[in-house]
Parts: sequence; C-alpha cells; structure tokens
Amino acid sequence: MDDAIMQRVQVWKNGNYDDAAKQEIARLEKENPNELADAFYRNLEFGTGGLRGIMGIGTNRINKYTVGMATQGFANYLNATYPGGVIRIAIAHDSRNNSRQFAEITANVMAANGIKVFLFEALRPTPELSFTIRQLGCQGGVVCTASHNPKEYNGYKAYWNDGGQLVPPHDKNVIKEVEKIASVDEVKWSGGEANITLIGQEADAAYIDMVKELSVYPEVITRQHDLKIVYTPIHGTGIMLVPQVLQRFGFTNVHIVEEQAKPDGNFPTVIYPNPEESEAMSIGLKKAKALDADILLGTDPDADRVGIAIKDKQGNWVLMNGNQTAVLAFNYIIEARKAKGIAQKNDFVCKTIVTTDMIDRIAADNNVKCYNVLTGFKWIAELIKEKEASENYTVGGEESYGLMIGSRLRDKDAVSAVALLCEMAAYEKDKGRSLFEKLIDLYVQYGYYKEHLISITKKGMNGQKEIAEMMDGYRHNPPMTINGSPVVQLLDYELKKGKNLQTGEEWDIKLPASNVLQFILSDGSKISARPSGTEPKIKFYFSVNTTIKSAAEFDGTQVHGELDKKIQGIISDMGLK
Repeated sequence: MDDAIMQRVQVWKNGNYDDAAKQEIARLEKENPNELADAFYRNLEFGTGGLRGIMGIGTNRINKYTVGMATQGFANYLNATYPGGVIRIAIAHDSRNNSRQFAEITANVMAANGIKVFLFEALRPTPELSFTIRQLGCQGGVVCTASHNPKEYNGYKAYWNDGGQLVPPHDKNVIKEVEKIASVDEVKWSGGEANITLIGQEADAAYIDMVKELSVYPEVITRQHDLKIVYTPIHGTGIMLVPQVLQRFGFTNVHIVEEQAKPDGNFPTVIYPNPEESEAMSIGLKKAKALDADILLGTDPDADRVGIAIKDKQGNWVLMNGNQTAVLAFNYIIEARKAKGIAQKNDFVCKTIVTTDMIDRIAADNNVKCYNVLTGFKWIAELIKEKEASENYTVGGEESYGLMIGSRLRDKDAVSAVALLCEMAAYEKDKGRSLFEKLIDLYVQYGYYKEHLISITKKGMNGQKEIAEMMDGYRHNPPMTINGSPVVQLLDYELKKGKNLQTGEEWDIKLPASNVLQFILSDGSKISARPSGTEPKIKFYFSVNTTIKSAAEFDGTQVHGELDKKIQGIISDMGLK
C-alpha cells in the first residue's frame, strides 16, 4: 500500500470512528490487504447524481461516515442557498441492506443543521419521494438507493426543490461543498431530533390520488377489470404502492409473484434486481405462463424502472425492451388525449437522445412537439421547468426502462407506469386485440425500428485513456461511411456542434455539454457513443429501421434478419467486436 492509502487508514484507526470499523480494518490488514487498499485508495466520489458504491468500511465505500459527510456538505449548501428561511427536505429509502440506517443518518445530520426533515417511516419508491418534495414544498430531498445495482451496492441520490435530481449549477456546487468536508469531526451528527417528522400514509394517499388522475380510460378498465395481471417487485419497494394503485385503478385480477414479494436487500432470487434482465423476470414469466395472464410487469428495488412482458399472436411470451415500452406508452398518451378531447395545442413529449427516433415520428405525425435531452431524467425535469409557463408536458421516457407520465413529479416512475401499461393492455383487450398487435400496427405505420446496445470495458490502468483516444478519433477523424452507408451527420454533444459531413454545414446543439457522439447514416441508422464518466466503460447504442407493409411481413423472419444483419455489420465495420 502506498503512503496516501496508509494515511487514510491511519485517520480511521485513530479518529472518531466506531470500534466495529476499527476492528474491520484490523481484520482486513491481516486477511485481505488488497481489499483494504481498494477501500481506502480514494474518496468515494460525490458525482452529479450523488453517491453510489459498494458498502463497507473505508473512504471508497458507502458507509455511515461517507453518507454523513456527504449530507453535511449538502446541508451546508442548502443553508447557504436559503439563508434565514425554513428549509424543508424529504428523505426516503429502498429495500437495500443498510438503507434505513443511511436514511436515518441523513435525517439526523440534516436536522442537526437546522433543516426541517420529513422522513418516510419505512421504505418507499423513489418516485414517491420526488412527488412528496413538490407536495410538501421542500427545498430538497434524498433517497438512499442504488437502484438496480447488485446487492453489495448502495447509494444516495440528491434532489432539488422541483423534485428533480440536481442539475447545474446546483450539482457542481453541492459537489464542492461535499468535497470541503475533510473529516467526520465536521459533521453535525445529532442534536436536531425535534426537526424530524415521520411521514407515511398521508403521503401515500396524495401520491396515489395523483396517479389515479393519470388514467385516461377508466370506463375501459370497468369493462376489463379482470385483466389478468402478474406483478413482481423483485424484492423492492414497489410492493408498497403498486398493488394499491392497481386496485385504485379498478383492476381486480392482480397476482403478485410471492417468491419476490418480500422486500429483501439480499435479492435472494436474482443476480441483478433489474427488470431489464430476463433472469430477474424469469420467475414472474413462469407464473404468467401458468396463469395464462394478459401481462407481466416487474419493477426494480426503488421502483423507478419497469419491465413488461406480453404475448405475441402465437401466445408466446415476449419481454419488451425499453424502447418498445416507451413507444407504446408515448403513443397511447398522445392518441388517448386526442381521442378524449383533452389534448392541448401546446402538449409536448420528451425523450433522451439515445432513445428510439420512432417516438419523434409518432409525435410529428400527431402534431405534438418532441424534445430530445441528454441521458437522465434530471434533464427531462429541467426541460419541464423551463417550459412549464408556456407548454404542457404529457410524457417522457428513456430506453433504459424509464417512464414519467404527467408533471406532478420529476423523476422516472415505475408505479404510475405499471398502472398505465395495464390500462393500455385493457384498452387493446377491449378491442379484442393485444398490446403486441398494437406495437406491430405502429411498426407498419411508422417503420420498424430495432435498437441494440453494447457496453465495452477497457480493463487496466490505461482503460480510461484508451476510451478517450477512441472518442478523440471519432471526433476528429469521423468515418465517412459505416457498413456501406454514408455518414450524413456527426453530432458532437461535448463541443455542442452538429455537422453535415457531406455539405460541411454546421449548427449549434442547444443542450449542456456531454461527452456523446452520434453518427446519422443516409439509410436512417443512428449510432451513439457514450463513455462512462466514472468507469473505463463505453456504451454504443445502435438504431436501425426499415419499412414494413403489413403485420404479415413482421411475422416472417426476413425483416428481423435484415435488421439484425445491419446492426452486426455496423458493429463489425466499427471494429467493436
């Protein structure tokens, strides 16, 4: 171990840390010095979204000390931003191991800094926190969660007064304040307990009322109330609200996946508690098949992501990807609002730049504005704030299984998404068809869009450098053709410039700078390259499309094979295998 690591270890051994932490250090010194080095080789970074990391002792781990120091920095920023007034903050947590402890530490530190705290009495979905911040007029919020990460992880997401996660300038300013906290001795750990109010059922009732108002076709649910629904919370917080919301919508035939119903931070039935993973949905799928259900839905531990499975025309179960789910949801909201006569001329929808462009086509065909923002729901929240005086937000989403319906909260919400997806299934069943058939109809109308994602990790000390060089090459020496199709546009979100590579025309991209590159090909394909800011990892998103004339054409194998071949051709030509 180098001197810097040893110095950090000594601070913990000699400082105001509990005996359990000191004993664990002694054990690791003896049994696993490599793990000790990893636990102390750096300070866990408080990024623009907060903290996320493996739980354990050390400066590079999530523990009560790193959580307390982060909270002190956030509290200092809140007090500096709102001097002299009453500052209110809402705090929630998910089902992960230690989440309750971390939430209570966060509450105690905020309260000791004179901030009025509304702490949920038990675990709750992340979207309810976002809603409650707005409902109670809070200046900020915190949820202790690591979303869909494996069981070893936990985290800390910070929110601002609009119910959205931190965006500029607050994100960078909070980071600066957190980085100023050099010692646990600077943390006010206790002394403000009178400032803490426990909340629960009243907040739930307000949130459920809000979700119920999102229903567009309650009369259809009345007719199709016995739609056979299978739902799994994957050991997470969804169990607290999803069954209640489905009941409130009027659904009477809901089946919970019992093996995954109990909140459990060990996630005993899955490797990754993520509805994007087919393995996490497999137990639910088994139950759905056994019951011959109409729809299967699953939510991640903090209930902000939703995965669904529906039956194809042959009765085979198909797990929808995030783009397909978003296409169905966006189209339903747009079509239903129009059919019900509640659409407004200033309605808009919003998606991220790596989410399927099929949504742009649907919106354009319906004369609804579609905005594209950077990846992350905080940017959708920021756009709503920017437009709310003049335009009406209806739905937003991203390819990574996130939807946000209505503007009463400002983060992705799997609870309301489950309810609306079930309403959509009921609406189609009422017409004697399925959601799958609706999706095929949309492909016939707007084109068959197929997306694919690969993630490349460059291991070792030079990993980040290799990825930086890869991006530099694409940026300054872009390919003129990819897989035989000319590159028409290069969109550089870091330089905030778009360029037509054939005409030389340039234009400004009016979004915050982000290290993302997109290549638009003449055949309509789109490739996005997006490095991680914290790991030696780079994601490539591929979107290809073609026209199909009928549902029968989709049922054949040729069109699928052609698009798969096109994606593989792009991957091969770019040397990404």
